[in-house]
Amino acid sequence: MRRFAISDIHGCLRTFESLLECLSLEKEDQLFLLGDYIDRGPDSKGVIDCIIALRERGQQVFCLRGNHEQMLLNAIANPRHLPVFLSNGGVESLLSFGTTNPRDIPEPYLRFINDLPLYLEIPDYVLVHAGLNFNLQDPLQGENEMIWIRNWYSSIQYEWLGPRLIVHGHTPIGKSAITAMARQLPLRRVLNIDAGCVYSYDTSMGALCAFDLDTGKLFFQDNIEVA
Repeated sequence: MRRFAISDIHGCLRTFESLLECLSLEKEDQLFLLGDYIDRGPDSKGVIDCIIALRERGQQVFCLRGNHEQMLLNAIANPRHLPVFLSNGGVESLLSFGTTNPRDIPEPYLRFINDLPLYLEIPDYVLVHAGLNFNLQDPLQGENEMIWIRNWYSSIQYEWLGPRLIVHGHTPIGKSAITAMARQLPLRRVLNIDAGCVYSYDTSMGALCAFDLDTGKLFFQDNIEVA
């Protein structure tokens, strides 16, 4: 069994599919997706369709909630949150669903998003979208921080973390920075795998990253959404 983590797909379906092809997943393998499937990229609906199809084919896919999924849920729950959703890539998401109103997104997609957990604990790892608030007695109680926090490394409580490693996304960084973090993972015990896939105009980013949780190998697929 192999285990891979990917984060921040942001509607980049073609890039996601190409990375999956590179990984050549078998049914015994596990795929952990760390949130932000939607917004900004051209095919948010297609990304969720792909994830659902993988599961229907028997692939073990475990998905977390990101801040962009939360912004969509907020916009549905209260119209005053709609401008924030729309201004952060929500327009592109709604276009992929053929609507201008988030409440018109078909129920199976909203159920998929609403059911997403905020973190996963698996052997040797804590997986989360954005990070953890180590100023709390239990960092896993900081729900808002798990999808929004930035600049939190200096507060990591290694006694709480123990031998585990944290893998997250949310804050886009360059491919070279991710590679450097992976080399330092035994010491720093944290890895950001958001290579800014949707930001293809930035030559330091513009890639989707997969991290092999068992071998430590990184896989990068450059954004191929625009021919």
